[in-house]
Amino acid sequence: MAARSIARASISFGLVTVPVRIYPAVRPSAGVRFHFLHARDGSRLKQQYVCEKDGEVVPRSDMVRGFEFARGRYVTFTDEELEALGEKATQGIEIAEFVPADSVDPVYFERTYYLGPDKGGEKAYSLLAAAMEDTRLQALARYATRGKDYLVLLRPAEDGRLSMQQLYHSDEVRPIAEVPADKRPVREAELRLARQLVEQIASARFDPRRYEDEVRKRVEALIARKVEGEDITEAPAAETPRGKVVDLMEALKASLGRTGKGAAASGRRPSRGSSPRRATAARTPRAARAGVRRRAG
Repeated sequence: MAARSIARASISFGLVTVPVRIYPAVRPSAGVRFHFLHARDGSRLKQQYVCEKDGEVVPRSDMVRGFEFARGRYVTFTDEELEALGEKATQGIEIAEFVPADSVDPVYFERTYYLGPDKGGEKAYSLLAAAMEDTRLQALARYATRGKDYLVLLRPAEDGRLSMQQLYHSDEVRPIAEVPADKRPVREAELRLARQLVEQIASARFDPRRYEDEVRKRVEALIARKVEGEDITEAPAAETPRGKVVDLMEALKASLGRTGKGAAASGRRPSRGSSPRRATAARTPRAARAGVRRRAG
């Protein structure tokens, strides 16, 4: 079934304009969703807004939006004023610069969309995708829509297609330096064993099909049994013990013994002497660049 676009836009760089359609890259949340029901009659419950001052239920027609500029003090805005505050939607994706494929830290990733050529833009679309693929560069751009200004990253995807990665702005990302982490010296012997363990369970590339949501599958199976009238009450799982302080070298050696057989059987073990860095470099250019979210619609 062909994907359905959610918006139209135009990529611009220099004097070149590429009309495109925007498609969602992910499906709506596949998680199991439960609803609040009235225990007495099983009816769905509706959400209501209650005034914290007098306890009155307030209909939407009596609601206004306000900004708290001081504790407990608000300035209110009309719908027209709020519209004036928003960024004018240009539906233009304006490329500001091209950057190396691995220069954007994934911590800035927020949401992914696919881009497809709109009518009349097939040639320019294919040319832009081929140019970025050939130069191993990706495009940082600004995208104004629905009253907001988004920072996005355009990158070549499979089969000459483009994707658009919505990014967080710099003030939305915490510096990792805020995380307390005392750096300790690492002995060469420990590093050698740790490297062997990493290489034993390393794969040439990421295959998402190998990883399923086991919790969701279990919950769905239990729900199906519940629908059939079964009692699904189970004994609580045993609490996982907190990590014990163990000898690091012994733990590494034991881990190598546990993973060696499985890694050898899978055929995914890198060649002897290779490092994770070298294994990454050995990937195909497209796979190596495949790692490169404000909601854009």
